[in-house]
Amino acid sequence: MHLEGVLFFPVTPFRRDDGRSLDEEALGRHVEQGVRAGAGGVFAACGTGEFNALGLDEYERVVRIAVEATAGNVPVFSGAGGSLPFAQECARAAARAGADGLLLLPPYLVSAPVAGLVRYVAELTSATALPSIVYQRGTARFTPEAVIELAALPNVIGFKDGVGDVDLLQRIVIAVRQAVDREFTFFNGLPTAEMTVPAYRGIGVALYSSAVFCFVPEVALGFYKAVTSGDQAVVDRLLADFYKPLVELRDKVPGYAVSLIKAGVTLRGLDAGAVRPPLIDAAPEHVAEVGRLIEAGLRAVGA
Repeated sequence: MHLEGVLFFPVTPFRRDDGRSLDEEALGRHVEQGVRAGAGGVFAACGTGEFNALGLDEYERVVRIAVEATAGNVPVFSGAGGSLPFAQECARAAARAGADGLLLLPPYLVSAPVAGLVRYVAELTSATALPSIVYQRGTARFTPEAVIELAALPNVIGFKDGVGDVDLLQRIVIAVRQAVDREFTFFNGLPTAEMTVPAYRGIGVALYSSAVFCFVPEVALGFYKAVTSGDQAVVDRLLADFYKPLVELRDKVPGYAVSLIKAGVTLRGLDAGAVRPPLIDAAPEHVAEVGRLIEAGLRAVGA
């Protein structure tokens, strides 16, 4: 399955007035708007979508809504992770809901040897026939040799890096491309990935996820166009005026990589509701700063 363009990781809207239940109508609109804006793929119920806070029934509904709202225009992937039995149930639910593939999130908080992580992926991907992308982040860290093993699994089609060790990822990319005789996708999955896109493109990893696309697709697409066409002036302007201050704001509070995105979606006219514990909503002064950054980003791309 070929992925390209800006990958869209929608938030999961929750209602404000009834204990933060899933807002299905808002989710459908959010995904529809993202697809119309030009997303290259939809990754529902993943990190930005608060996978960690969803029950299994909610998870399946989120995936189904995303599939329906996308209407076959772009692929839909969904998250699967945590304990192995729960992750396998998520994989089966995603298949029932019509997802095109899975993003394999790290196991529940546990330190494990690389051989155990490979076994986790093997048993998880055996639960369905869905193509899967392995997410290296947190407790899930792999060696080049282990990623070659992953790439040999029939359902594993890609590897997403959220660690940021460029030296390690370069060695992984070289090893896999030498050993694997089929298409295998690598992409940059760091929070606010645009900040590191130039570095990752330098080691041959051009694909990336964009949480910013959730609330300012104009900026995300403007950056993508600039970086792929070699317009360094626009890339530098967006990094300096929008992405750098956004990252600095994000780093003020743990979990703001989700909370600020939800605040931005709401500021742009679609109420995404509150985040669920253990995350906290963005403070009013930080929401106001997101609003100022939206304005700066839109000015930078002439929107």
